[in-house]
Amino acid sequence: MDDATLKQNVVDELAWRPDIDSAHIGVTADKGVITLSGYVPSYAQKHEAEQAAKGVAGVRGVAEELQVRFPGDTSTKDDDEIAARAVNSLAWHAFVPKDSVKVMVENGVVTLSGEVRWQFERHAAEDAVRRLYGVIDVFDNIKLKAQPQPSDVRSRIESALKRRAKIDSNAIRVSVSDGTVTLEGTVDSWAAHDTAQDAAWSAPGVRFVQDRLSVL
Repeated sequence: MDDATLKQNVVDELAWRPDIDSAHIGVTADKGVITLSGYVPSYAQKHEAEQAAKGVAGVRGVAEELQVRFPGDTSTKDDDEIAARAVNSLAWHAFVPKDSVKVMVENGVVTLSGEVRWQFERHAAEDAVRRLYGVIDVFDNIKLKAQPQPSDVRSRIESALKRRAKIDSNAIRVSVSDGTVTLEGTVDSWAAHDTAQDAAWSAPGVRFVQDRLSVL
């Protein structure tokens, strides 16, 4: 697919999504890599715009340069309110272990810290605060607790990849060393890329996933 067609497909996808205000989003394409620039009215929309671009067929990468601009000005006096809402949202999220994540807010930027056992719990914590009004960015400094790693973890991950409908598991190589999983090879879409990463993160004892996959 040529870059002009790919760019237009991304523009059309952003305009199609009712949860994204794309009026001030600029899109460029260069050899399959999409760059998003401009601004959106919330951090949630910034995240969704990036995910929407990744989901378009032919996209090999996304450079996200969007800024968050709220309809009204915000100031540091709102940080206490944002922090209170974030703590409350984390407390009510079923996938976030109780009292495991701490919150710090400065100028609308939320920093999450603490320890959890699984990657999906880290994602749940970020998801809990991403959609809060006043948030302009989220830094995830949550660490994964060390867990025993089964000796057959590599074969478990390979089996999980084979079960995934979106993935050609024969094109992916898996290696494991001291809690780090390395994925190498090729996938045909960003959806397949993310699915492969999710499969690797789901294995017990995994603390880091090194992504060396190429999107064709």
